[in-house]
Amino acid sequence: MATSILELTPERAAETGAEHDDLRLVEALREGSDRAYEELIGRFQQPVYTLALRLLDDPSEASDVVQEVFLKVFRNVGNFRGQSTLKTWIYRITVNEAHNARRWFFRHRRREVELDTSPDDTRNWKEISPDRSRSPYDVAVDREQHVMIEAALERINPIFREAVVLRDITDLAYEEIAEVLGVSLGTVKSRILRGREALREELAGSMRNRSALRLAPNLAAE
Repeated sequence: MATSILELTPERAAETGAEHDDLRLVEALREGSDRAYEELIGRFQQPVYTLALRLLDDPSEASDVVQEVFLKVFRNVGNFRGQSTLKTWIYRITVNEAHNARRWFFRHRRREVELDTSPDDTRNWKEISPDRSRSPYDVAVDREQHVMIEAALERINPIFREAVVLRDITDLAYEEIAEVLGVSLGTVKSRILRGREALREELAGSMRNRSALRLAPNLAAE
């Protein structure tokens, strides 16, 4: 039995509206609408880049992932069946492409030596397409804490990192993360729990090291 519009809660009404927007956009993409492609890029380019950057910690690699993600979206939009949200589908592609980039790095990049590379040769995607809105994550921590958290994220197991990033930074629901990663809800919760604990331990170690460095000049002066 169909749900009456009068029976919809504000949250459910918003979800229904988002689903309708997704299907409208997908249909327009299938028809080859240039405006639809622009809308897709406008909605997802920055979130996809941000997610890829958190997973890879390399602006150049993240930019490459963004390009691959949208190529795959464009090529495979005909296969989108609406069983998940468009955002979840695109994030799943992003995580898979980040995995591919990481595997490629470990197989090939460590054999290479970069020569004659100027810092100006690589531009951060954010310089090209800046996100003018600050996320709750960015607002919640000051600059120093932000840098420490970013560094700690780099050091934890990538499997745990992606779960923590999707939950605590990208703000996906547990069910959405399960769809993105292709694992059970219980596995998602376990990875987030272990990832947060690993992150907490890394941050605690960073704080101890920073305190020791601050004490060192005073000890030397004595």
